[in-house]
Order: sequence, then C-alpha cells, then structure tokens
Amino acid sequence: MSLDFSFSPEHEAVRDTVRRLCREELAPLVAPAEETETFPKQVFKRWGELGLFGVRYPEADGGSGLDKVSDCIVREELSYLSQAFATSWSAHSHLGIWPIWKIGTPTQKQRYFEPALSGEKISGFGLSEPDGGSNIRAMKTRADKVPGGWKLNGSKLYITNAPFADFLLVAARTSAELKPEAISLFIVDLPNPGFDIHKLRKEGIRSSETGLIHIEDAFVPDDCLLGEVTGTYPVILECLSENRVGVAANALGMARAALDAAQSYANDRIVANKRIGDYQAVAHKLADMAAQVESAKWMVYYGAWRVDQGNLDTATAAKVKLIATETAVQVSEQAIRILGGAGIMSEYPVSRIHRDALVYVIGEGTSDIQRNIIARQMGFKP
Repeated sequence: MSLDFSFSPEHEAVRDTVRRLCREELAPLVAPAEETETFPKQVFKRWGELGLFGVRYPEADGGSGLDKVSDCIVREELSYLSQAFATSWSAHSHLGIWPIWKIGTPTQKQRYFEPALSGEKISGFGLSEPDGGSNIRAMKTRADKVPGGWKLNGSKLYITNAPFADFLLVAARTSAELKPEAISLFIVDLPNPGFDIHKLRKEGIRSSETGLIHIEDAFVPDDCLLGEVTGTYPVILECLSENRVGVAANALGMARAALDAAQSYANDRIVANKRIGDYQAVAHKLADMAAQVESAKWMVYYGAWRVDQGNLDTATAAKVKLIATETAVQVSEQAIRILGGAGIMSEYPVSRIHRDALVYVIGEGTSDIQRNIIARQMGFKP
C-alpha cells in the first residue's frame, strides 16, 4: 500500500488559476474594500465564470467535478490574499448552497443552486442567534405552519453576506421541542418584508459584510422548505463538519501569508549590519512558525482527503479546525512581533491577518467547542 502526499496536476492547475486571479484581479480591490467595509459584489460573477464555486460539486449537478482538496486549495489561496474575500466566498459556495445540493428538490436546485454556482445569485446561511452561541439546539427562531407556507419569527446574528444576499438558508424550529428533529431549513428570498437586516461593523474580516437579522412574521412558501421535509438537523451537522475542514484551509492561507511576510521582512530588515533573520531569537521564531504552518497544512489536506473518501467524522473535523485556526492566530501574532512597529502599520498585512485569524477561533464553532467534541470522542463528558 502506497502513501502519496502529492497534489495532482488538476489540483496544481486550480492553485495556479486562483493565484493568478488574486494577483491580477483581486489584489487591487482588497485595500479599498477594507477601508470602506464594503464587499465588491462583482467578483461573485467572476468566481462563477471561473467555476470556483463548483469545484467540489459533481459535473452532473453543474459543478466542476473535482473534490474537497480542490475546494480547500481555492480557500487557502483566497485567504492568503484576503480572509474577508475568502469568507464571503465560502459562506456562499458551501454553507449557503451545500444543503440545497445535498437534499434540495429538483426545483429548488434549479431556482437556487444553479444560479448560485454561476454567481448570478448570492447566498448565505442563517444559523447563529444572539442568545444561542454555538448551541444549535437552543435555537429560538421558529417557523409556524400557515396556509400555503410558513411564518418565521426570531433573529439571526453574524450572518455573512446577509446585507447583500439574494437568498439565505435559514434554520428554524418547526416544533416546540428542544430536540434535533425540530430544526428545519428554509430558503428565503431577499428582500423579504419580514426580514430586517442590519449591517454590522467589525474589527476582523472587515470587507466581508455581516448582518444582524430581525425576523417578524416573514412568510415563506411551502416550496421553500428545504427538501420539502422538516427535521433537517443532521444535514446542518454534516454541512458544518465538512465546512470546518474548509475553514481550516482558510486559516492555513492566513498562516502562510503571515509567515511569508515575516520571512520577507526578516530578510530585508538590517540592524547593526545584519539581517534580523540572522539573529537567533528571530530565526527560532521563524523556524517554529514554519513548522506550525507545515503541520497545519497536512492536517487540512488529510481532512479534505477524508471528506473525499466519504468518512470524515466530527472529531477529525474538530481536530483539523482547532489546529489550523490556532496556528493562524499564533503565527500571525509572532509575525507582528518580528516586524515590531511595522507590524501594526497598514502597509504590512500582518496585523490585518491577525485580526482576521481571531475571528476563526470563534466562528464556525469556537476552539473550546472543538475541544469538547474531541474530548467526547475520547470518552470524556466536558
């Protein structure tokens, strides 16, 4: 039995495509987007033209027919440039449409999944709530059956793409019981009179627009209940587990960018006629950072491989997400220390990377939630 850690020619082609796109088209957009905290929505159509939303979806469903490894390569390279761009991309390409691909009706796929793949429609995923945190089962948003559809009431918080999305997947209770079978997903076209969306200002991932949503008597027709079935909590969990591997790829891109910036600075900065990278204290920091990034890299792509093999479990996803996101925070902090005063100047990317990395030890399940999942697999009950 052989063990092959190499990327295929198809994987390398995906990486080259995204790197070229970032260098030639996206890079000039990053600074203005950060300054105005406004996402350049036109890039969604460009991403759609290049097939970047469909890399992990089958050709038969309109995708590129590649795999989760390819999806993680796209995430890594976008995050290397800008985590805010990668966040909006991933909230759309995975969270917003993966459940539709997984269990949506043919009509739902035609109305939402297909135009989302091309970038004609922009999506998001309304799951988190102001009082719920990472506890999905404590969800308060409810959906009550009415003639011809459902009425939704509740609130959602920290919803990526919500300020400009064309539709959202929204999780709500379809019965009063505090059990998984009571949670269902609805496809909500925007604008909707019952959805009041407030754009939030953030310290991290500033140009990825995020919303607080107040939902009051929002009508959703019957054919917008995802899969036309209630009780889709298992689909949400599967979606989140796979996305944790994707988020880890985002973190890997940030960690790589911070390491490269620190290494470049250590090579160019001269103190007392000596490159600062030649001082042992700095060299050892860089060595540790390089080892951490390499370790995170193979955790990420092992997780992606497990997705492609169809046997990713929640504990493995939690380990991948925990290691990669904590690495991004630690490496970006060390990069700031190496750059010193320059590390907090906007002309260098490391402080932005650090702010962005901190978002991902919280979002998509905090690091402590990941530790709980791992500990439970080990037989403990935190």
